[in-house]
Amino acid sequence: MQVVSVSKRISNHLIGPGVLSVGVVLVIALAGIYLRTASASTPPILVKMVDTPATFQPEQLTIRVGETVEWKNVGNSVHHASSDPSTAVNPAEASTPSGAKPFDSGFLQPGQSFTYTFTTPGTYKYICAPHETSGMLGEVVVK
Repeated sequence: MQVVSVSKRISNHLIGPGVLSVGVVLVIALAGIYLRTASASTPPILVKMVDTPATFQPEQLTIRVGETVEWKNVGNSVHHASSDPSTAVNPAEASTPSGAKPFDSGFLQPGQSFTYTFTTPGTYKYICAPHETSGMLGEVVVK
């Protein structure tokens, strides 16, 4: 009977690059998770919905594609944010760029908020349905 033995030096030589490759893949994967977590943790840009005068503050924003806006009702009455022309008294006061879907917060009670992430560049004009005729209009320009 013949016994065949494998040298430790050969087996370590073959295993070493495999362990190194696994380590490199692990570091790259963890870096990717960190980058996704860091971008996901960017706080939304705040737009306050106020009562007197009925306005969005700020009324106009310029942001980048992928950024999120949060509309927060800080007043005591119901507010709304919609870029859907069918919700507006004057449809020209609400619009979205070509290829984008309109956003609509629904009616927000005091203290409630609505967030929307902008994925299409262009100009979004929006209104507060209950206060549109009082001039509660806003605009987000996405670059």
